[in-house]
Amino acid sequence: MYKQVLLGILIVFSVLEAKAQLKPFACDDAWVKKVEQIAPEEAEVQPSKPRKVLVFSLFTGFDHWVIPHTNAVMKVLGEKTGAFDVEVSTDIFKFEKKNLAEYDAVVLNNNCSVGPRRDLFQDVLDKDESLTAEQRTKKAAELEANLIRYVKKGGGLMVVHGAIVMQNNSMPFSEMVGGSFDYHPPQQEITLELAEPNHPLLKAFNGEAFVHIDEPYLFNKAYAQKDFRPLLYMDTSKLTNKKKPIDEPIKYVSWIKKHGKGRVFYVSPSHNAQSYEDSRLLKFYLDGAQYVLGDLKCDDSPSKL
Repeated sequence: MYKQVLLGILIVFSVLEAKAQLKPFACDDAWVKKVEQIAPEEAEVQPSKPRKVLVFSLFTGFDHWVIPHTNAVMKVLGEKTGAFDVEVSTDIFKFEKKNLAEYDAVVLNNNCSVGPRRDLFQDVLDKDESLTAEQRTKKAAELEANLIRYVKKGGGLMVVHGAIVMQNNSMPFSEMVGGSFDYHPPQQEITLELAEPNHPLLKAFNGEAFVHIDEPYLFNKAYAQKDFRPLLYMDTSKLTNKKKPIDEPIKYVSWIKKHGKGRVFYVSPSHNAQSYEDSRLLKFYLDGAQYVLGDLKCDDSPSKL
């Protein structure tokens, strides 16, 4: 009897483990068409003027296989609804002041940098042998400062999943985004609850929790200030295989915030492209993009948590 019970438990855990390991697949035309079919028919708000969005998709560290899928999703959302035009780039010099001025918003798409330094700009510039070490460091700092200045002066910024790692050791970057990456337990099924069910940016979920398989990201640095309006959160007591105790029962995984005159939307879901096959998440992304563009107005003042 004992052996049968033990075997049953092992089978359950094996099924759960297999379920939590979603397999990568190519971002082909068939998949993009599937996304097109379930994406919102129209935007929540029609922009008063044409909007141009830069989707920056360079990584120097961990390669998230969902990067091309996220590029495609942003294109579909913009094109199908007419809410914005998308330009995808992996060129760090898009962050020169004159180049940033061409865009109404920037989407950072899983821009993981190399650890432990965690400075994507420096990672790229270190390969330029025409520059001295001092020049590389100076230029890297300049490009980061350009992005922060761009947002402070009114630009929009959408940060997707691993992109929070882009300048992970920079406190100014952390304060702009709302936090820095700490670590994550292994992929698992996560129930994401709505921090404020009636908030306009959570309309996609119709007041109900969102369940998917993902890396449960945990944050540090500026996150401790919680200078943001939370959107989605997870119950940390339900997470498995934690590397260390988690200090709070609730951790936020998506939020919006002002930074100077600009607007920031951080969204941790999703590490897996399968999550984009849910129309709710597509609308959530679209609404978040419209928020950072300044078209979808909502309360983004920090909540009293």
